[in-house]
Amino acid sequence: MQTLNQDIKNHSFKPVYLLYGEEAFLKNSYKNRLREAITGGDEMNFTSFYGKGLDMDELIRTADTMPFFAERRLILVEDSGCFKTASEALLSYLPQLPETTCLLFVESEVDKRGRLFKKVKEIGYAAEMARQDTAQLAKWAGGLLAREGKKITAHTMELFLSMTGDDMENIRMELEKLIGYTAGRDVISDVDVETICTARVSGKIFDMVAAISGGQPKKAMDLYEDLLTLKEPPMRILFLIARQFNQILQVKELSGQGLDKAAIASRLKIQPFVVNRLLGQARRFSREQILSSVELCVDAEEAVKSGRLQDRIAVELLITKKYA
Repeated sequence: MQTLNQDIKNHSFKPVYLLYGEEAFLKNSYKNRLREAITGGDEMNFTSFYGKGLDMDELIRTADTMPFFAERRLILVEDSGCFKTASEALLSYLPQLPETTCLLFVESEVDKRGRLFKKVKEIGYAAEMARQDTAQLAKWAGGLLAREGKKITAHTMELFLSMTGDDMENIRMELEKLIGYTAGRDVISDVDVETICTARVSGKIFDMVAAISGGQPKKAMDLYEDLLTLKEPPMRILFLIARQFNQILQVKELSGQGLDKAAIASRLKIQPFVVNRLLGQARRFSREQILSSVELCVDAEEAVKSGRLQDRIAVELLITKKYA
């Protein structure tokens, strides 16, 4: 990510970028920073494509179009699946990309062995946005607090992260609550964390998945309504459900390889007690059932982003389909 920061700082951009990996907060953050740095907020020279079934002819036509009274044109392509099943047309076109066009891919999954991935690394830059470990999260969260004039001990930070989990967007939102709650004070205490930061959301998500696996649709819907009452955005709930199923799949596969709880926790950079809970859920699902659940989450997200469904309804249908 140092390369991205340097390019943004120097205003010197490569022809193509690829942001990929599990940490959605980092992907969105760098996507927005690159967009602002390259376009300066100019919508006239910005085009976006979302989802699978990318119209390659339209993409190439757009990329070949000169920017209008600007130095560069930016094309954003999100979750296209191009880096899982490479397009020969795109592979052939990238070396011909005009100097006035910058392509930015933001993908959930990539095949690092694929020719398209290698081509992007050759002529541009590919940045993996991976889950951050506890030490990295503590340093990042501590920096955000320091900028607000707040201090926190290592013990209190550990307590804070144990309640928020490793989702950086959730951590950011909980930090905002803490900063507001401790206005007028510069030291954040354990009591502040226990009062303001809640483990309710992750706990309810865990219970929702348990209800899904146990064939309890009413309970799952009740938990969903509880989360909405807590002002949790439907898309964030969807993201957390998808993450939970992804973690269940990873835990199931690593356990099947003979790894113990400590080794799984180390490999996935999650706390041992979380692994223990995930193992319990993994036993209730076959690998095929977990993969099917992940695909349903992806379909629901695409339906919202393409405008086919409202976010709240998409999550309701996801829960309903699980029992169909």
